[in-house]
Amino acid sequence: MPSKCMDEDVQAAAARLVRRIKEGGHTITVAESCTGGLLASSFTDIAGASQWFNQSWVTYSNKAKITELGVSPELLEKKGAVSAGVAIAMAQGARERADASIAISITGIAGPANDGTNKKVGMVYVGIASSHWANALSTQIGGNRAENKIGFVHFALLSAIKCWDDAMALAVKNKQAEDEALVAQALAQAQFEIDRAKRDAATREAAPWKDDEWDGEGKPPADRDDIESDIEW
Repeated sequence: MPSKCMDEDVQAAAARLVRRIKEGGHTITVAESCTGGLLASSFTDIAGASQWFNQSWVTYSNKAKITELGVSPELLEKKGAVSAGVAIAMAQGARERADASIAISITGIAGPANDGTNKKVGMVYVGIASSHWANALSTQIGGNRAENKIGFVHFALLSAIKCWDDAMALAVKNKQAEDEALVAQALAQAQFEIDRAKRDAATREAAPWKDDEWDGEGKPPADRDDIESDIEW
């Protein structure tokens, strides 16, 4: 049986991730294979889960991954169910179907056998997907079937927290760069207007007809090139 300590670690990690999700009014969904719903259970154990958790999938077979999540049969054939590509495809499919802010997927080999694949028991891939990015992380866990399943869930939660924090930090950095670019653009435009005003003023000062300007009052200046009207023929 999984240790009580591991259960507490899972609960703590789930609570940490949920706090992040709730802060921005986001939602989450999950797609699981080998963990059989344990990840979804870690979320629904938290009171008020219906506010940010709507649905999830347990797609244990390849057929279920194809029909329920839209995973490509060619991808499954080429990479195998336990792979980074399939983990990402599962997460993306779940996120789109649940219309969630973020999705987590788990696909691995819990044991005791590896079902004839060349991957070791305890190998897991976790997919994390949002509408803007997707990533896959993997690890190798050494334990019995029950321990591996709990370990996979814990790893998935920690991976999601890391990806979420990295994405939020990048968003803040990009927003700061965007703001700085807008300020620089505004300053450049202001300097352009100042320089143009200076050029216009300099042009007026250097114009040869400057002294003949008439302000609209009094008698207009005489044209030096006019022929005098008192010439006798």
